[in-house]
Amino acid sequence: MYIYNVTINIEEKSHDAWLKWMKEKHIPDMLATGKFAKAKMSQVMVEEEMGGITYSVQYTTDSKETLEKYYQEDAEKLREEGMKLFAGKFVAFRTELKVVSEH
Repeated sequence: MYIYNVTINIEEKSHDAWLKWMKEKHIPDMLATGKFAKAKMSQVMVEEEMGGITYSVQYTTDSKETLEKYYQEDAEKLREEGMKLFAGKFVAFRTELKVVSEH
């Protein structure tokens, strides 16, 4: 199993609109690709020097191959909408995690 983790810091004045968009539009659109089994959104409880509010969104997928298909078929389109709506209002970085064990 793999986790596609996206960590986002959103400026405070755009936070409410962004959070609503994430919950009601973006995360459901990600799941609708059929490439992710579930998504978990968590608020990072560390204050950043740059300000803003930070979240980690973890999308669970079955394999590296499925994640690669997401990159090839869906990633660009799904990222574009967020860039149009919230350009200059957030920073994001993405991490791929391979699940080694669960207890």
